[in-house]
Amino acid sequence: MRAITVVFISFLVVACATSPLGRQQLILFPEAQIAEMGATAFQEIQREKPTVGPGPTVSYVKCVADAITRQLPSSVPQQWQLSVFEDDEPNAFALPGGNLGVNTGILEIAENPSQLATVVAHEIAHVLAEHPNERVSTQYATQTGLDLLQAITGVGPERQELFALLGMGAQVGVILPFSRRQEQEADLYGLDLMAQAGFDPRESTRFWQHMESQGNGAPPEFLSTHPSGKTRMSDLQARIPAAMEIYQQARARGIRPDCQPPG
Repeated sequence: MRAITVVFISFLVVACATSPLGRQQLILFPEAQIAEMGATAFQEIQREKPTVGPGPTVSYVKCVADAITRQLPSSVPQQWQLSVFEDDEPNAFALPGGNLGVNTGILEIAENPSQLATVVAHEIAHVLAEHPNERVSTQYATQTGLDLLQAITGVGPERQELFALLGMGAQVGVILPFSRRQEQEADLYGLDLMAQAGFDPRESTRFWQHMESQGNGAPPEFLSTHPSGKTRMSDLQARIPAAMEIYQQARARGIRPDCQPPG
């Protein structure tokens, strides 16, 4: 209950926030508390799902992820914990506190390091934009079924709901996708992040086109609330010229990640 009290004491200080793209957000939880929730959720999924051991696959994903996280602001974790999960579902997720999960299914779709960087940067962008905190805050403030104390301390549906709100989604069997506005922000902010890390932002549209083509008429679960393909491509194409300037500046500074796909 002390944790809940802290939230209410902090409410007036942290309730108003602005996303990286200028949108007003409801943020109720201190960063340290939401990071602790993220770490707990990540540890649980690591216990439950099989992971890929050390080798070329993990080295490749780590190379891409490290290249992105090295360029993040000093105020966010620089050392992210990474797990590559043995799962054919094309999915990835990032959680507060510097935790990143990538399914092997994504590697069947991402044809090169820049395409893999597209999804990794997109997921990291969700965390940097405080989308997990925003979702937990909104659910808690509106009292739409989230018993926070039970979610933090228990093992039942409330705990699964909390993990899904943080960004784990299908991994815990509860689908609570990010809103379309949040997905759009992650697309555009992620485009800047990958460009800063020296990955070609033009590959982002190719990656998302590949993702959409995997659904056999319906989009994969990963894309369930993303903007439509046409809207997404239009938004990305509009931002690519600015991202290309960031990319070219990064390359001029010698930021040229050499990540080699396995096999």
